[in-house]
Amino acid sequence: MSEKQNSFTKIFSFILLLICGSLRIETVYAMGTSGGGSGQGGGIATFLPIIVLVVVFYFLLIRPQQKRQKEQKTMISSLRKGDKVVTNSGIFGTIVGIDEQENKVVLKIAENVKVEFLRSSIAGRVGSEE
Repeated sequence: MSEKQNSFTKIFSFILLLICGSLRIETVYAMGTSGGGSGQGGGIATFLPIIVLVVVFYFLLIRPQQKRQKEQKTMISSLRKGDKVVTNSGIFGTIVGIDEQENKVVLKIAENVKVEFLRSSIAGRVGSEE
């Protein structure tokens, strides 16, 4: 996970450098032109760094998060009795009952020990994948 954060930090720093660099160039250019009668310059070039930043954030942060949420929702909806799972709190157990109306699952975590959890608190399946 730290390698992913490190690459994100490098990309984010590069984008900030691009934005700051383009702002400095535009400022220097504006200072070098004569002040008489010239209109505002730049056009789309002024907003280009911001547009690039939004696109990069979408592909690096928003889109992967939406994909993970979709996968989590699919996994939760496909839970069945007998599945070995782990909860968000780190408790391992086997599903022995599912209550569709109240959106709960009953986990057997030890011999003669059953606990109810919300379906949304299941982090994932444990063991062999299908």
